[in-house]
Amino acid sequence: MISIGGAAMHNIAIALKNAGHTITGSDDEIYNPSRSRLEKAGLLPNKTGWDENNITHDLDFIILGMHARKDNPELKKAMELGIKIYSYPEFIYSISKNKKRVVIGGSQGKTTTTSMVMWVLKKAGKDFDYLVGGNIKGFDLMVRFSDAPVIILEGDEYLSSPIDLRPKFHHYYPDIAVITGIDWDHMNVFPTYENYKEQFKIFVDKIVQGGTLIYYENDEKVVEIIKRSENSKNINLLPYSGIKEQHSLKIFGKHNMANLNAALLVCNQLGIDENDFWKYIADFEGASKRLQKIYEDEKTVKFLDFAHAPAKLKATINAVRSQYPDKKLYAIYELHTFSSLNKDFLPQYKNTMNNADISAVLFNPHTLEMKKMPPLDKKEIVKYFGNENLKVFDNPQKLGGFIDQLDTNNAVFLFMSSGNFGGIKLV
Repeated sequence: MISIGGAAMHNIAIALKNAGHTITGSDDEIYNPSRSRLEKAGLLPNKTGWDENNITHDLDFIILGMHARKDNPELKKAMELGIKIYSYPEFIYSISKNKKRVVIGGSQGKTTTTSMVMWVLKKAGKDFDYLVGGNIKGFDLMVRFSDAPVIILEGDEYLSSPIDLRPKFHHYYPDIAVITGIDWDHMNVFPTYENYKEQFKIFVDKIVQGGTLIYYENDEKVVEIIKRSENSKNINLLPYSGIKEQHSLKIFGKHNMANLNAALLVCNQLGIDENDFWKYIADFEGASKRLQKIYEDEKTVKFLDFAHAPAKLKATINAVRSQYPDKKLYAIYELHTFSSLNKDFLPQYKNTMNNADISAVLFNPHTLEMKKMPPLDKKEIVKYFGNENLKVFDNPQKLGGFIDQLDTNNAVFLFMSSGNFGGIKLV
């Protein structure tokens, strides 16, 4: 496994080892929790970096992660030797051809919706495999491989590998598909919104004949790409808008009510009736870093969320504001992805954080260097976000100091990042 330290890659490595396969791997940087999990499983590489001597004729195949580059010496050696190379979504499809494939896609909410489906199926005693982009209470890994008849897949639209520039979810050919919504993301590989939307149209094109598409009908972009797909004539279309009736739940927010509706429809398709669904979902607390409550006492509540795209940022802040209208809301966001660190994309963030009482943004110059991107200017970030009171930090420790001096009485802290805020203590 080239680039074994990735979020999905290291889970796949552990799942394959647990299934009895011999796994080796490499990476040029491995951070926790991947590092500690690989170490515990006996799969942590002996040294950091790439070594073409790792690639020998006795390998059955290679799984190539997106983090590796096209000129990776191990990849080049594997190609010279003619060893079979899979991207991880290609590999997932290769072992799930004979299963019913449920693929949950969308610019936001796909991890949460996938997690909801998995939670209910497990409570119902159903046998299923899965791949999900977050950690869920009650599941040891983000991946499972077995002889189960069904596999639940989070349908990521990002590229498959450095030599396979197709979105991951184009590989899966769903029997049941979900699209939760479409908001431009990943500007570094989809330079226009039209180009980004086209990937979802192709996703619809690839649903198997007679399959089912469950889609958020209030998103006009979703409706548009369904109309454009010739395949929409060959599949069953199930629209949804959100849960309106009252249920006992541990999650909140308009987007989560829409995610619940999608999960309910998926579970119905898999033989779970509505009464059982609501019984099983009642104690679902969410996936890791998806509006995850990380701290609460009589004065303060703290949430951690994966939000990074503009629409996700705004929706997450609004959801917390609606849930806690009488508390001070502190929204702290880290620019971490290629898109969020791209000066041309930053105007998309205008007014996204204005619903918080105090907003702060962190960017790390080291991250820009690692991604080979030009430096950012603090004043420009303030301008792009359209918020003169926005606090901008380029040093995690200074951000930590700022957070420490905030009044914690009657307050909600909302930390949003696909990274880790430079390792500062959040709780």
